[in-house]
Amino acid sequence: MSAIFNFCAGPAMLPQAVMQKAQQELLNWNDQGVSVMEISHRSKEFIALTEEAESNLRQLMEIPDNYHVLFMHGGGRGQFSAVVNNFLGDNGKALYLVDGSWSQAAVEEAEKLAGKDNIDTINIVETIAGKRQVTIPELSQIDKDYRYVHYCPNETVDGIEIFDNLNSPWPVIADMSSNILSRQIDVSQFGLIYAGAQKNIGPSGLSIVIVRDDLLALPCLPQSSIMDYRLAVKNDSMYNTPPTFAWYLAAEVFSWLKSVGGVAEMEQRNIEKAKRLYACIDELDFYVSGVAAQNRSRMNVTFQLTNSELDGKFLAEAQAAGLVALKGHRMVGGMRASIYNAMPLEGVDALVTFMTEFAAKNA
Repeated sequence: MSAIFNFCAGPAMLPQAVMQKAQQELLNWNDQGVSVMEISHRSKEFIALTEEAESNLRQLMEIPDNYHVLFMHGGGRGQFSAVVNNFLGDNGKALYLVDGSWSQAAVEEAEKLAGKDNIDTINIVETIAGKRQVTIPELSQIDKDYRYVHYCPNETVDGIEIFDNLNSPWPVIADMSSNILSRQIDVSQFGLIYAGAQKNIGPSGLSIVIVRDDLLALPCLPQSSIMDYRLAVKNDSMYNTPPTFAWYLAAEVFSWLKSVGGVAEMEQRNIEKAKRLYACIDELDFYVSGVAAQNRSRMNVTFQLTNSELDGKFLAEAQAAGLVALKGHRMVGGMRASIYNAMPLEGVDALVTFMTEFAAKNA
């Protein structure tokens, strides 16, 4: 069977080595004679797995000691509401920066829970010469008292990524669901980082929360216990039964990342993958990117065919060539190649070859 390269935006492909190991261990994990899905989450064997997973993630991201690492339910959308309920009690106000579909979805959830009067928003994307780009405002010049500022540094639908840190007088909360572990960051610049697992970490249903101590002192709103960060800290993310298989796979991905050189090595790989794919788009008049160069996502490469009538043919022939899930999000159309950590350079090269040949045949 020829190689299949999965460009799905999420749930996304996992590293082949991790999937092969999970397959081998599926019925007999850690010489227990049963699957990791079948053992108690409070057994000493599973507790050892969780401790190693946290330790490896702390090493990979260089997480300071004054941050808690939580493994929680609900994915990214679950954290939209958890952030509000955990930090906006006592009529607190928050600022949301909007650069795409997911940051807008976070705003809508926040307004439902905290009320529109307590949520301010700034659209930070403008279109210049036909290209969308991010302009971050001078937050320190805003004369308001916010509990936090929230943003999404990588928008999967729109293919927009923000590489600069925010210069914020308030704690920064970042939805890193689609670019966590893809490049080196300074965790100390953030009050809280959250990420749905299904892009760079593991299967859907699990979310990672990295939260600084001082934010846990903020007043909270009434909320469900399983989304309470303080309860999660007190109970080592096991106030109730966690998504154990997803946690197991996340632990394996962290181990895999360490084995290939960590986040620094992964960042260089991701830079090279994105460079090759964007070069193809820019060099061929057949394709066009609607994002300015400085804000082009390394994780989600969005592009359009100059002749949209060929979209269906492009997708069908790509599928036949083993290049799957390239259709753009329904809200924006076009194409989207998601090239998360697990996507090998060979997959990007195969896509570039296909795009070059397709353009030549259909020009």
